[in-house]
This record gives sequence, C-alpha cells and structure tokens, in this order.
Amino acid sequence: MEESVVLLDFWPSSYAMRVKIALAEKGIKFEAKAENLSDKSALLLETNPVHKTIPVLIHSGKPICESLVILEYIDEAWSEKSPLLPSDPYQRSQARFWADFVDKKVYDAGKKVWKAKGEEQEELREELVECLKRMEAELGDKPFFGGDAMGLVDVVLVPLSCWFYTFETFARFSIEAECPKIVDWVKRCLQRHSVSSSLPHPNMIYDYALQFKRKGFAY
Repeated sequence: MEESVVLLDFWPSSYAMRVKIALAEKGIKFEAKAENLSDKSALLLETNPVHKTIPVLIHSGKPICESLVILEYIDEAWSEKSPLLPSDPYQRSQARFWADFVDKKVYDAGKKVWKAKGEEQEELREELVECLKRMEAELGDKPFFGGDAMGLVDVVLVPLSCWFYTFETFARFSIEAECPKIVDWVKRCLQRHSVSSSLPHPNMIYDYALQFKRKGFAY
C-alpha cells in the first residue's frame, strides 16, 4: 500500500506537519507537493473541493482531507506499523478527545495570540497558557501522551512547538517558564527523526509571521 502517496503541503502549516510526522513514524515514503495558498492549484481544488485547504493526502489516487481524519486513515491503512492509537476502546476515545482539544482550543489560541494586540493579546496569552497547562496535566509523568511511545496526541500537538518562539516574541512571555513539562516533552519529541525532519526551524516560522503581518499571507 506504500506506492503513490502524495501530500499537498504548505511548509508553515502545523496541520501538514502532523501528516509528515505520522508518515515518517510509519516509515511511509511520500511525495510532498508545495501549495501556494494565494494561488491554489487545480489539484488542490479538485481533491478538496469542499474546504479547498491543505493538507490533502492522496493515496493511490484517492484523496483524504482534514488532518485528524488523515492521521486516523494513516493509522488504519498501515496498521501493522507503529500504531498511533491504542487498541483499547476507552484509551482510544481519550486520545481522540485530547486530539480534538488540541485542534479546537490549543491551536485556536496559538493562531490568534501572535496576531492580536493589547488587552486582547493578554487574554489570548492567558488562554494559551491555560490550554498548555491542561495538556501538562494530561501528560503527567509519562514520556509521551501516548505513554512510552508517541501516539496520536503527540503527533497532533508537537508541530505547534515550532511556533512557540513566534508566540513568545509577539506576546512577550515564556512558555518554558509557564509550562516547563511541555517544553521538556517537546525536547523528547525532537529526538525522534520523524519529528526533527518534519518541523521547520522556529526562526523560519518567525520570519514567515513577520511577513504575514506586513502582507497578510495565509497561515
């Protein structure tokens, strides 16, 4: 099933980074096709006509859209390799819950905090810190959210870490000071080639964010 795996990608997108990490964890070779979100390709519009967004995974000609859906597809399509979800139904439900929390709360706060100003930014900064503290509580003393090995929640959350420097610089705070366990977890994740090879340098993200503010690029 490894032939013809294509990822429609946009390099600063944490959502696309998730898919790269999952494919790397599974040892799946793929072709990444960079998208210009200001001038979307015919392939993107054809494979994701509903949302017209990346990432899109095209497996043997069949498109799968939305990053969380893609991650579960990858886990099921290559089930014999490094499972992302636990086999126990209850534990699986909890992993899905926290992945959804990251999507709806953590990512949302992160995307807003560096774009905001003044009191709004202060409120969003507090919201982001609160979300990360909730993730710290869920992590507990485990090496990874998946336990001894990376799992779905790890793959979903860790791409946001390359945006941490941007959040901190624009919103004037320290994630390490507020959430040291999260920073330690990020360092453990980065020791894995699947993660380090899939995430751009934080300075690249910061430079992109500066351009965004000046020119209104897409995130």
